[in-house]
Amino acid sequence: MKFNWKKIIKTAIATVSVASLVATSVVQTTTTTTANAATNSSSVQAIKKRGVLKVAVFGDLPPYGWVNKNGKRVGYDVALARRMAKDLGVKIKFVQVNANNRVDTLNSNKADIVLANFTVTSARKKVVDFAKPYMKVSVGVVSPKKKAITKVSQLKGKKVIVTKGTTAENYFTQHQKSVTLLKFDSKTQQFNALKNNRAAALADDNSYLYAWVKKNPKYTVGIKSIGPKQYISPAVKKGNKSLLKWTNQEITKLNKEDFFTKDYNKELKPYFGSEVKPSDIVITSNK
Repeated sequence: MKFNWKKIIKTAIATVSVASLVATSVVQTTTTTTANAATNSSSVQAIKKRGVLKVAVFGDLPPYGWVNKNGKRVGYDVALARRMAKDLGVKIKFVQVNANNRVDTLNSNKADIVLANFTVTSARKKVVDFAKPYMKVSVGVVSPKKKAITKVSQLKGKKVIVTKGTTAENYFTQHQKSVTLLKFDSKTQQFNALKNNRAAALADDNSYLYAWVKKNPKYTVGIKSIGPKQYISPAVKKGNKSLLKWTNQEITKLNKEDFFTKDYNKELKPYFGSEVKPSDIVITSNK
């Protein structure tokens, strides 16, 4: 049997070339989601040189981040974002996000930091770096007062509304499998669905459910806390040690100034009323 050695050698070279290209592609894919120190466009030095801090915030979530009737961005997270930009000595650029694209916004370098009511979870820790927390929260359930849901057992076999990418979605997916979830991309969509009677209840972070029912008195937060207590933190791109270190120092500094309690009294208290105390939300010590 005769071997065509020229053909065999050409085939081998081609195979090696393809393998090399695949390997390169894999390396590039894994490194694009991690901040490289040499080319980190979101390092503190790069932000100061650019003169702009890009902050991802919600645009439809009062009292944390939304656009008011005058077209101005306001809210608890927005006030924190403005203060951080001021302390960095730069201007601020807001990047509006939904719950399910916060990580992608960081990884695509559209934002330097996320301040969009971002709850810390073990799964999220694998894809972003969280700074020190500035808020505590847990999942709550809101429903019409006439058909109030006051315990989880009442939800068995029923539909519950959630926003995609939230801790409420994760909790019910993992721990309440007898519930059918209706998932939406934005807060506006999810609350409209509840008003249109598309489900028995809606689950989300309890802190802003309190604010929502104050403006919508036909509804009640029948289940005030479900699942574990959790924390809200700023998030930066995985590996962005420069901005992470600065943010941790900033959170500590602002705590010493009592910034978060003042922010609560200005931005949150008018929306919560007497049902919620600052100590229910604010983390006042952060060493």
